[in-house]
Amino acid sequence: MTSVQDIVVGVDRSETAKRAAVRAAELAAKLGTNLHVVTGVDRKHATSVKVGNEEVRSDPLMEADQMLRDIARTLPHDSISVAAVVGDPASAICDEAARLDAQTIVVGNRRVQGVTRVLGSVALDVVRHAPCDVFIVNTAD
Repeated sequence: MTSVQDIVVGVDRSETAKRAAVRAAELAAKLGTNLHVVTGVDRKHATSVKVGNEEVRSDPLMEADQMLRDIARTLPHDSISVAAVVGDPASAICDEAARLDAQTIVVGNRRVQGVTRVLGSVALDVVRHAPCDVFIVNTAD
């Protein structure tokens, strides 16, 4: 018997992403597979803060990793891995799915204006470039 491949979900700090992650965790639990939670990180947005005579620089990758671990602790599933990947969110999600030979990517839909009215631009890019099936969660209020 072959093992069931991972399910990948991309998150950020938005409520819609958290709702998609909960749905992905429920799906992974029902299928008995690992959930891999991913976020894309732009390292160019590191900030510096002066503390006394010392300058402290933030590490966006470390902050993203902590965010992922915090989100993972709230999800209804026991088998969860996380990855903060340098790059834009859609590429990070698709690259991780390809690396893991994932069976499914889960993305949320977001009601926005213009061309991306039904799917947010990240979800739309994932759908266009995914190396596997994409499950779209209705995350609209």
